[in-house]
Amino acid sequence: MHTIKGYHAHIYYDASTLAQARALCEQAAQTFALQMGRMHERPVGPHPDWSCQLAFGPALIGEVLPWLALNRKGLVVFLHPDTGDDLLDHTEHAIWMGAIRPLDLSIF
Repeated sequence: MHTIKGYHAHIYYDASTLAQARALCEQAAQTFALQMGRMHERPVGPHPDWSCQLAFGPALIGEVLPWLALNRKGLVVFLHPDTGDDLLDHTEHAIWMGAIRPLDLSIF
């Protein structure tokens, strides 16, 4: 059994939705005790699109997940637990809001 140490929500965007994504991520960081990562304007790691990571502890999943669902306004959100098994976390344990995007799993 895997233990969830935390969660990562990756907000996906492109040049036309950059401002919307920045506003969403900044609002999340002001609303919850979470860490907002950089606004990447290129694919990073396994992510096929530009993205920003929101990292938070397990206790916040019941607040952050529904908030993102109601506030994403069409942005794709890829949310996964951090159990230490990156491959499983990014595949079988993943939660998608919006379109499922193809990840580059070769890095795992």
